[in-house]
Amino acid sequence: MASLICGSVAYDTIMNFEGRFQEQILPDQIHILNVAFLVPKMRREFGGCAGNIAYNLKLLGGEPIIMAAVGGDAKPYLERFSALQIDVSHIRQMPTAFTAQAMITTDLANNQITAFHPGAMNDSHLNTVAQVLEQRRQVQKPLPTLGIVAPDGRQGMWEHCHQLAEAQIPFIFDPGQGLPMFDGKELLELSALASYLAVNDYEGEMLALRTGMPLKQLAGRVKALIVTKGAAGATIYTNGKEITIPVVNAAHLIDPTGCGDAFRAGLLYGLNQSMDWETTGKLASLMGSIKITHQGPQNHQQNAAEIADLFAQAFGYRY
Repeated sequence: MASLICGSVAYDTIMNFEGRFQEQILPDQIHILNVAFLVPKMRREFGGCAGNIAYNLKLLGGEPIIMAAVGGDAKPYLERFSALQIDVSHIRQMPTAFTAQAMITTDLANNQITAFHPGAMNDSHLNTVAQVLEQRRQVQKPLPTLGIVAPDGRQGMWEHCHQLAEAQIPFIFDPGQGLPMFDGKELLELSALASYLAVNDYEGEMLALRTGMPLKQLAGRVKALIVTKGAAGATIYTNGKEITIPVVNAAHLIDPTGCGDAFRAGLLYGLNQSMDWETTGKLASLMGSIKITHQGPQNHQQNAAEIADLFAQAFGYRY
């Protein structure tokens, strides 16, 4: 079954400063701040919420359909996904724009300074769900039975939620770092359109504050509200129940970047396979655990059979 993934496709440029920012920034001179950091180590990763979710869903054996906007510099990313047999036919390329990029500098104390350039992501609203459905009908490809609206351009997120609802495609609303772009009224409207809500614990607090509704009340507006809690696992609120999802302990904690996206891929796969919520949550938790043992959001390479074996080892049964 195919899943329509609306969100960002981005490059992450990660640099390491072999010092501490606090030693280079004079507190009494902030008003004339002018600093430069030598970064002898640098790497570029494939990222973005839609890209990461699609990558993980493909590992699970799912069929991701990415709907995103990228720039004229996206050729390496598109070629990579094509080689992985991930459908890129609905990724719109804007030749005069850059692909969204996060430029992250980390010091020895793990403090980070990040600059984010949205680039082509701001034009994500030019893609429509109706276009995707029509194009897939024309070439007789499977239509999506599930969707997710992940962080993207503000207008794109707004319109894609409404379009999925209009097309009667159930979807997960995953506002993520895009949550501050919407006020309480708008968040209530978007959550009312969605079948499922997914947030981390910080975003959950912000969502409750902005909407004026506690999480349990918000959960009553959707089929399920999923709250991830990092090392504390996750909680799924559904049908008046709270299902506690344990964390899957990882052998090595290397890099948390993209763990939330890996978790969401597990949710999509479980939902499309009609798994119960406990199994779906455990699979999502496992995907986050697999990701955290690798540097970057898309460098783990377990296949579907290996993931199924890891699940059986962790939980004592097969999904």
